[in-house]
Amino acid sequence: MSTAIMDHEVLTNAKWIEARKELLKKEKELTRQREEVSRLRRELPWEKVEKNYVFDGPCGKETLSDLFGTNSQLIVYHFMFGPEWSEGCPFCSFRADGMDGAEIHLRNHDVTLLAVSRAPYAKIAAFKERMGWKFKWVSSLGSDFNFDYHVSFQKPGQGSADEHARAEGQIEYNYGTMPFFSEEMPGTSVFYKDENGDVFHTYSSYARGGEEQLIAYSYLDLTPKGRNETGPRRDLTGWVKHHDTYETPAAGSCCGGH
Repeated sequence: MSTAIMDHEVLTNAKWIEARKELLKKEKELTRQREEVSRLRRELPWEKVEKNYVFDGPCGKETLSDLFGTNSQLIVYHFMFGPEWSEGCPFCSFRADGMDGAEIHLRNHDVTLLAVSRAPYAKIAAFKERMGWKFKWVSSLGSDFNFDYHVSFQKPGQGSADEHARAEGQIEYNYGTMPFFSEEMPGTSVFYKDENGDVFHTYSSYARGGEEQLIAYSYLDLTPKGRNETGPRRDLTGWVKHHDTYETPAAGSCCGGH
């Protein structure tokens, strides 16, 4: 016999294993589909980067080619941090909290992972120190990089290149158009540098395209309540904060950090 508790059945172990195996079939289907999408992503055509982008960071002025270091592959996280902002976006910070752990492994596997924002480097460095991050983070202020990769936008009426879009308050984002929401939006762009030093843009994703890199979401999706996002927008804007502003501190002491 089963009993309904919180709208869920409570089964014997044998019945629970049976139900779990049915779900496992769906999980395996999703794994195979994800592998197929990853294969198709690798087969996308590339575009050569012709513009000479220059960034400001801990090593001074660097070109896009310089950012690769000794690796042939580069992943750029477009971190929302505008020139006039006092701190980085809380939701990009949520993503960035998982970058340090991955960066060391990627760096030793022919991939450089870093963040780029339009905020001046001095602001970036101060905020990065506050948050305790170690990954490389550079400023694209003064270059077209963020605009060319569709993560930074002119406010309506402030000189957008597309007169019609400006008049309508539209921006080009996530391979479509949408109403202006913010001067900065998140995204991820991937580049490859060949033996001749030529750089190619191989992939970019925006909006929910970066959810797989949100490590906390992967954990939440395992839980009974799921993401449990009950705020007005039903997304992470209802609960995510900078990690140093939560009431409960990070784990490390006894009793769950209390």
